[in-house]
Amino acid sequence: MRVAIRVKPGASRTRVGGAYGGALVVAVSARAVDGAATEAALAAVADAFGVRRRHVDLVTGATSRDKVVELDDTALDDGPARLAELRDG
Repeated sequence: MRVAIRVKPGASRTRVGGAYGGALVVAVSARAVDGAATEAALAAVADAFGVRRRHVDLVTGATSRDKVVELDDTALDDGPARLAELRDG
């Protein structure tokens, strides 16, 4: 399952939830330096969906706040329902 995310680096705490233009908002405390915020965002998405980090891959947006990630469908229980919960905040 592919999910569009909007990363907010430098947040006071890591949080996954809400929507920004149709993308899932992922706030991370890591700064956007040397890919630290991207890696933190991928880990946060994995945690929010209840899968291991290795089941989440970056598809596009390595240096952008807007990214697309791929979640391994075999590891997800009910991905679309969980996505809807997270977007609602």
